[in-house]
Amino acid sequence: MEDRSRLCSVWLGSETGILKGVSLSRKQAFNFCNTRHLSREQEVRALCWGDPAESELLVGTRDGTVRTFSTEKGVFTEARRCGEPEEGCFSGLATNGDALITCGECGTLRVWREDSSEAVTEIHAGKNVSRMRQSPVNQNQVATGGKETGLKIWDLERPEQPKFTAKNLRDDWLDLRQPQWVRDMAFIPDSNKVVTCTGYHQVHVYDPSSPQRRPVLEAKYGEHPLTALSLPAGGNKVVVGNTQGQIALLDLRKGLVCGCLKGLAGGVRALQCHSSQPVVASCGLDRFLRIHSLEDRKLQHKVYLKSRLNCLLLASRDLEDGGAAGTETAASEEVKEEEDDVWDAMEQVEEAKENPKRKTSEEEPQKKSKKKRKKGQD
Repeated sequence: MEDRSRLCSVWLGSETGILKGVSLSRKQAFNFCNTRHLSREQEVRALCWGDPAESELLVGTRDGTVRTFSTEKGVFTEARRCGEPEEGCFSGLATNGDALITCGECGTLRVWREDSSEAVTEIHAGKNVSRMRQSPVNQNQVATGGKETGLKIWDLERPEQPKFTAKNLRDDWLDLRQPQWVRDMAFIPDSNKVVTCTGYHQVHVYDPSSPQRRPVLEAKYGEHPLTALSLPAGGNKVVVGNTQGQIALLDLRKGLVCGCLKGLAGGVRALQCHSSQPVVASCGLDRFLRIHSLEDRKLQHKVYLKSRLNCLLLASRDLEDGGAAGTETAASEEVKEEEDDVWDAMEQVEEAKENPKRKTSEEEPQKKSKKKRKKGQD
């Protein structure tokens, strides 16, 4: 299990409670759990890294438990209760140093210390929270949003009031209130802006630094609810996916569709762009992990994982570089060198070569005459 976990560069959580690791270099998938004791209560709903070295993986399950998985040892090392099943599933997990940040569907946002069994900070972010995301630049900032719960940005050092509260869209042409349903969000790098996708196939960009609390950019894609989004390394585009298995690349400057990624057959549950490579990983109800290129939009990898998938997490290293591949090749080279030294130290034994008998010119006609006699007798 230790060698397998080091090979994996993509991690996924399934509805059956199985943590799955995929090695793209070997094109193999591994299950890291006890398959004899599986239940729907252990359904994996959230994943995040436990440390910057990516040696620990935090797994949030449906029953409110956060389990720690060691990618170096290949086993679960710790489990702690961070919520009750009545509060709903996890809508987000994050870490800030030695602190753990959790958020449930009921809207309770908590901060846990490593040496404490009770939450240090508890915030009520609203009802029916669909997603909680942490800012990659300022880890004390998190964003929340859900069904009839607009985008809110919180500063965990000052949890009394949200730092930013988005305002709903203006009424439509019939003067009717427009519903809001934030399904996912992300912090745009090198700016204060936040991009969200909604259950009404909308993409919104908010700018907390401006006095305007409504979106500064509105765009629509398709006719089906959007479920997930992710930002490539550049920050000028966003990848969104919907419930029909459609993935598109949108330009955040103009709000136009740049292209679509094909090949999916079920609703998209999770998307993530790699931090340094121009690729995006997707998973969902069709039980496949897919890696698409953002440059030519072609499918690079496709792995069947047997279970419906809820979430995924990419390693920051090269996805096709196996973690233990280098050590294995170095070990094999050492073994080869030792074998060569052993063979070089052995003495060479030369066998005396026997001169083959030369056929005389007299023997050849005798054999031919014998063959003719046999044919005459037949």
